[in-house]
Amino acid sequence: MGDNYLLKFLENQDMPTITKKRHTYLTYYGLEQQDTYILKEGIIKTSIILRDGREFNISYIKAPDIISLLKDEVSQYTSAPFNVRVESDTATFYRVPRVLFWEFVNNDKELQECVNAYYRNKLSEAIYRQQLMTMNGKNGAVCAFIYQLIPLFGREVKHGILIDFQITNDDIAGFCGISTRNSVNRILRGLREANVITMVYQKILILDVDYLKQYIQA
Repeated sequence: MGDNYLLKFLENQDMPTITKKRHTYLTYYGLEQQDTYILKEGIIKTSIILRDGREFNISYIKAPDIISLLKDEVSQYTSAPFNVRVESDTATFYRVPRVLFWEFVNNDKELQECVNAYYRNKLSEAIYRQQLMTMNGKNGAVCAFIYQLIPLFGREVKHGILIDFQITNDDIAGFCGISTRNSVNRILRGLREANVITMVYQKILILDVDYLKQYIQA
């Protein structure tokens, strides 16, 4: 309800939108920006660059969602907290000057609730992901990651649940803190041999949901 209220609010304010194509970047980690972005349509991936130069993926975000609310609400410029890359064919964003966005929020109680919920949800998601990474080895991290894709991209089909979105082994490695795609290849091959998953047109088809689910239960 909150995200839809936010989109309706911005639509009523005639806020401009921008559209970007697949695999183009909206923001880069550490660069200054003066706008807040709200994903109206499409799918994006957020990530940061580690000290050794590797990219560590944070999350996939599916519209509608706020993607760049930052801690400082008064400065005109602030640094971007992560890279944002478009993963769908195109993605459309509302672009709102940060100072103006916070004026909207401070004058609308329902928008304040949207923002508070955003921070609560993002914090709990970050803690939960860290728990999964700590509790599980590489195999378990990949299993937990695939299971978490179900609410985002899962679609029930005859033989199981299809993750209806193409995800590269490099991206899986980036999400699971695994240094090489070869490790991911090996883990996925093991899951295929155990009939936990199979691949259909380069998409993951989950055959045994319960096997994956065990890795997300504390």
